[in-house]
Amino acid sequence: MQEFSHQLLESRRRTLLLTQDLAVGQLSGPRLPIVNPFLWELGHVAWFQERWCLRQGDDLSQRLTPGANLGPSLIDGADALYDSSRVPHDTRWDLPLPNLRATLDYQERVLERVLQRLEREAGNESLAYCAELSTYHEDMHAEAFHYMRQTLRYPEPALGARASIDSVCASAEGDAAVGGGIFRLGAEPGTGFVFDNEKWAHEVDVPAFQISRRPVSNEEFAQFADEGGYERREFWSDDGWAWKEKSLANSPHYWAKQDGLWLERRFDRLRPLIPDLPVMHVNWHEAQAYCRYAKRRLPTEAEWELAACNLGRVKPRFPWGDSPPAATQANLGTGGRVPAGALPDSDSAIGCRQMIGNVWEWTESVFQPYPGFVCDPYQDYSLPWFGTHRVLRGGSFATAARLIRNTWRNFFTPDRNDIFAGFRTCALNRA
Repeated sequence: MQEFSHQLLESRRRTLLLTQDLAVGQLSGPRLPIVNPFLWELGHVAWFQERWCLRQGDDLSQRLTPGANLGPSLIDGADALYDSSRVPHDTRWDLPLPNLRATLDYQERVLERVLQRLEREAGNESLAYCAELSTYHEDMHAEAFHYMRQTLRYPEPALGARASIDSVCASAEGDAAVGGGIFRLGAEPGTGFVFDNEKWAHEVDVPAFQISRRPVSNEEFAQFADEGGYERREFWSDDGWAWKEKSLANSPHYWAKQDGLWLERRFDRLRPLIPDLPVMHVNWHEAQAYCRYAKRRLPTEAEWELAACNLGRVKPRFPWGDSPPAATQANLGTGGRVPAGALPDSDSAIGCRQMIGNVWEWTESVFQPYPGFVCDPYQDYSLPWFGTHRVLRGGSFATAARLIRNTWRNFFTPDRNDIFAGFRTCALNRA
């Protein structure tokens, strides 16, 4: 259980790094549909950890539903405050939340008791599962804290340095050719903790295709914007054009043009746009419009995963193999992007670079369950979002390294441009 204890402590350390400098007024923030109050989220991660690791027995068939037979919380009324399945988003600013000191005390008391239980119950597989689930849940909220700070123009958090780019960068231009065939999409049993939407690997027939070796860069997307990409109706789907007209978008979120030069807002500062960084804060509609402009298309998630894994009997956990991500292989858990062609050690077997880390990558695919889908104990993780969200793959610079793998499926609605997402493209022709 020592590994799970270490992960819980590391996850909490990052949560505090991303929030400890915020002023009292910033802990609430404006009422927006794409953020939560920071104070609410800090309590929520503690509540989730307590709910799964302390308040239920070892029967994981007990689901996260109203009326679940749970033990008492360390604070009164915790479920009415922090249960995200029961507390409507728009009401979270109006709740009688404990103040920051009391919230941090709640976090500390819960974590202390969980660590003690892990030490006492070294052979408890149910507890191990819940501890791992709680760690990953907090990791995902830490990334949300990161992009919430960007959304709200808060100062840049003091985090670790970006991945090393000292090594010579071999070319990552052009496309990688991927031979088609029968591919097992999804996670294989026995490969460690995976979420329910990754289960289980199943055969899909993927025709041969060509996929860009690196993500689309700022420079390439700026050319699209400069050539009227946001004004030309032929590049946009009906839904995309409706989003663009309603949002009045004429460039990626957080871009601005001054004296003929593009600037990008990073947190509370406008800075010159760096051409070779991967484009970020574009939504699925914008990625689609760029593809039509470039006479390209987005990869399906099966194509994306195949490009990361290649065909073979044994799927690697990462594009480079099964070894955990090193700083020369993936830009994860840091403070920002590296150039789109950097990190040649990250290349997959077919030559695709940065498929893990740096920016999340939109795919063409609608988020749907795999054949035979069964909810995991945390039933609200995937089930409510099937059919309405699009799949992203690969992780971002703000993603915890322990969280990501080739089979991981992230999902957001196609209008979301606040997240750390970009994309790569495929040639139009399929075999």
